[in-house]
Amino acid sequence: MQLHLDGRHALVCGASQGIGRASAIELALLGANVTLLARRAEMLEALAAELPRTHTDQRHGFIAVDVGDTAALRTQAEALVARAPVHILVNNSGGPPPGSVLDATPQDFLAAWQQHLLACHTLAQAVVPGMRAAGWGRIVNVISTSVREPIPGIGVSNTTRGAVASWAKTLAGELAPFGITVNNVLPGSTRTPRIEQIVAARAQKSGKPPAEVQQAMEAEVPMRRFADAAEIAAAVAFLASPAASYITGVSLPVDGGRMRSL
Repeated sequence: MQLHLDGRHALVCGASQGIGRASAIELALLGANVTLLARRAEMLEALAAELPRTHTDQRHGFIAVDVGDTAALRTQAEALVARAPVHILVNNSGGPPPGSVLDATPQDFLAAWQQHLLACHTLAQAVVPGMRAAGWGRIVNVISTSVREPIPGIGVSNTTRGAVASWAKTLAGELAPFGITVNNVLPGSTRTPRIEQIVAARAQKSGKPPAEVQQAMEAEVPMRRFADAAEIAAAVAFLASPAASYITGVSLPVDGGRMRSL
């Protein structure tokens, strides 16, 4: 199976922690040159220095920008592809904050739309010309199982992630003739700061200790545990690899069997 990514350039969003960080490591292990993207420059600089290098020509870098700032994101992305065309884009962003959909304000939805859908779209517009020129490209969106089965208590996230999934499915059809694939990875509960936020919110609402809430959530998963970020990143890396060349427009659950739907 051909998994090597030597000579490919990957842009990984939300790379300072969690699934983004794990994805950057996996792609680097496969030989890709990785550009990390998140808000905190000092964390990104340290990670870029620590990323694996499997061959002497491999180079890693970073961009510090808030994906919610569409204008700044576009400027930074266009500057990056002018220096080095991007062959692999991993769209990944945390949040939005937990809460019921009925209690959400219009601004809550607009902020989430900006951080997720518009950020994905802005980056795709910047990187796709280089992918077309190369006749090869991968866009992998890290979303959530909520696009298939809405999760109680994260109303804005359910709504926004579903929009990203529909955007990706549409884009997959448009880009397939150019050798560019677009796929989604749907993580289940994963050991990241995001799941800690959800556990804390449920604990506060129910009045139960966080440990008890987490235990109940883990019991809903057939594997009886949360995922490690590296397990989600393995799916991201596979979809980014040459081996996944005929897979496009799919939403792949990586959830330990938690979802009940087909």
